[in-house]
Amino acid sequence: METSDYSFGDRLLHLMVLGVPFISKVSFELDGLFPNKGEDYPVEKHVFVSGLARAGTTILMRTFFKTGQFRSLTYRDMPFVLMPGVWKKLSKSFHKHEDAKERAHGDGIYVDFDSPEAFEEVFWRTFSGDDYIFDNCLRPHHVSNELIEQFRLYVRRIIASSSKRYLSKNNNNILRLGAIRKAFPDSVIIVPFREPLQHAISLLNQHKKFCDRHSIDKFSYNYMCWLGHHEFGMTHKPFQFEKETRSSLEADNINYWLNIWINTYSYLLNNAPSDSLFVCFEDLCESPVETLRCLFDSAELSLDEDRLNDTFNAPPTKDADGIDENIRNQAQGIYQDLRARAKPPS
Repeated sequence: METSDYSFGDRLLHLMVLGVPFISKVSFELDGLFPNKGEDYPVEKHVFVSGLARAGTTILMRTFFKTGQFRSLTYRDMPFVLMPGVWKKLSKSFHKHEDAKERAHGDGIYVDFDSPEAFEEVFWRTFSGDDYIFDNCLRPHHVSNELIEQFRLYVRRIIASSSKRYLSKNNNNILRLGAIRKAFPDSVIIVPFREPLQHAISLLNQHKKFCDRHSIDKFSYNYMCWLGHHEFGMTHKPFQFEKETRSSLEADNINYWLNIWINTYSYLLNNAPSDSLFVCFEDLCESPVETLRCLFDSAELSLDEDRLNDTFNAPPTKDADGIDENIRNQAQGIYQDLRARAKPPS
């Protein structure tokens, strides 16, 4: 939902619940005092989608969600995303029903209160944010066994009583895919990627759009911080992996975003669990049925081709000034390596 749709009371509640870590932790503990039927349901074949923003992660998540086989956090779970069981019961009496509106990205994706969204990151930020969120970057998240067990409990609470599998789209999971695999050995991990220059241009454009928005809307700025969204805008913090040095380029430079693309996907090629499913955005747009069938087969789902409804549409190709050809060529080499690893459409 657009943050401008939030009343003063809504904003105050979000500030109290999401902006104060102590209250977030208390809400998680409260949820455990009222266990839900089905909380121990042994469902393990969950699906986790994680890649750089603007790689088709949201559309992929929604395609899985439409099957009706999954439970995901939605806007109805806000702001008490850490006590999904109790909040679901308490909020039933004042559920809102509004028409879907285009999200702030301006990318043709519409959301309403029942739209799945990446709210899972609130869990990680609340319980271990200092381990991977730093003043000027996000770093690989080395998750303790205790926190992995706590995350398993959290997922069980989310899907409790639904008898459904868990569906996650969380770009920050890039930093902890090994922990995700350890938490759920049978889960399906999907890593979308996109042609690097078009991807970098999209990230740069979103960065400018959200910088403008954050400069006039303090709540929007805080909202993204509370959700752990640092992909772009004034809340932006780049991923920084162990062996790289911080870029001297500014975020208004296309080469800055190409470098982020290079660092992220070279890291994922070498560090994502070996059975992760890399999927090319261009393949999704050009051969959606064939590409999705590979993913659905891995998730043990049947693909309803009639429900795709032209979901994957390639945006117009754009260009940018000042591209460093050496950086671009390096990115293209990694892109070809990713395509070689991805399951090709049959």
